Amino acid sequence: MLVDSHCHLDRLDLAAHNGSLDAALEAARGRGVQHFLCIGVSAANAAAVKGLAEQYADVDCSVGVHPLDLEPGAAPVLDWLLDELNHPHVVAIGETGLDYHYEPEAAELQQQSFRLHLDAARITGKPVIVHTREARADTLALLREAALPQAGVLHCFTEDWDMAKAALDLGFYISLSGIVTFRNADALREVARKVPADRLLVETDSPYLAPIPYRGKANLPQYVREVAEFLALVRGERFEALAEQTTANFKRLFPLARVV
Repeated sequence: MLVDSHCHLDRLDLAAHNGSLDAALEAARGRGVQHFLCIGVSAANAAAVKGLAEQYADVDCSVGVHPLDLEPGAAPVLDWLLDELNHPHVVAIGETGLDYHYEPEAAELQQQSFRLHLDAARITGKPVIVHTREARADTLALLREAALPQAGVLHCFTEDWDMAKAALDLGFYISLSGIVTFRNADALREVARKVPADRLLVETDSPYLAPIPYRGKANLPQYVREVAEFLALVRGERFEALAEQTTANFKRLFPLARVV
């Protein structure tokens, strides 16, 4: 059985399932996906992701503010974040982090927000979900500064092995998405081969980044199976073993999640 460790259920394109989220989740379950982690990206969608976690027993959620969803000139307020995290189905913090690819001018604000999320992780003991793009040195510096005992995950990882190893050394997990299937992702596939089995997660990041053979189409949680099957091939492992291992890893990292 599989877990989609990072999906945006409130943003899915449901055309393939006649507009029904119920049908989309059932299609994923039919392909062996037993649990879904629905990710918060802003103050505006916190209620939506919590509502989905309340509605479905196999959905848990995170709450946080994505670095590209920050209010201009203002980081989120710690009291707000702690209040949102005080919910039985909010099992993680984020996604948070740094993205200098699109908004390098907002680096200072992003760092302030990232530190706030890491402070919340220290206070609550909940793991943090990290987005990082073209901000390698600063991301690692802030993670080292935080020194979280429960760590978290670098999701949708696209960096090189040096960064992966540095994050692993800090206790973090590495999650791979459909990007690993892309034709030009040789360097990422090399990372995929090296990540220790007990620190690997799989995700869709749906509705974004659909794996081959669905690249260019709307991504769906059911396609986490394609990601896992491809990773098993790359790593020279049996699919069933990889599925079992990544699910065990998810349970270990997110102990509050309601995974059967």
